[in-house]
Amino acid sequence: MKHQWLIRGFDGLTKIFETKVSLGQVTDDQMKQMLRALTDKAGLEYHEIVGAYAKRGTKIANNLLTVQRDSTTATFSCGDNIHFSASVIDEDGKVIRYPRLP
Repeated sequence: MKHQWLIRGFDGLTKIFETKVSLGQVTDDQMKQMLRALTDKAGLEYHEIVGAYAKRGTKIANNLLTVQRDSTTATFSCGDNIHFSASVIDEDGKVIRYPRLP
């Protein structure tokens, strides 16, 4: 079974980027960093980037580069209006879902 990361970027509902990467080539932490970098490059102003890396709770801090993980699928996402997501897909291109617990 060959799994891959499906990485996509959207500006609103318009797809602006898509690529696939073999699962073994990128760790989860590397994928989170990649999503932050893609979001950063595609849509943030300099002051927004500074705020994204500022200490939480400070006046300039924001959550624009926070990576969220979906609780039902192997999917990470980052960003708001311009946003990027990475999902683990199977050989048929379907997103892998976590099994439901009884």
